[in-house]
Amino acid sequence: QVRLQESGGGLVQAGGSLKLSCEFSGRAFSAYALGWFSQAPGKEREFVAAISKNGGSTFYGDSVKGRFTISRDNAKNTVYLQMHSLKPEDTARYHCAADPHAGYYSGPSHYSRRDEYDYWGQGTQVTVSA
Repeated sequence: QVRLQESGGGLVQAGGSLKLSCEFSGRAFSAYALGWFSQAPGKEREFVAAISKNGGSTFYGDSVKGRFTISRDNAKNTVYLQMHSLKPEDTARYHCAADPHAGYYSGPSHYSRRDEYDYWGQGTQVTVSA
């Protein structure tokens, strides 16, 4: 059984920063690529960022490039999303997800697909005020 639990969300003013964490419970954390997706009310769950199994490659959605950074600490079984220069349009519930299918050949088209991820957390709310 794999469980994911996010934390670190909250209310922040535009231009501010937050750091989200996602703790992984289960076997073989390093056997999973990890992603972050955001979902606002009435919208589809959108790709934000992903990191490969060994942390050697990262991928970002166009709207967050240059502002957000994904990282992982395999010793702590935790993946992070550092968010800077937050905008009101970033307001959403942020979910982390685990993907056992990615390989060295995988690129952005793989990591951005929701159906590649087998496990999902409940999410943490990020609200950015103007």
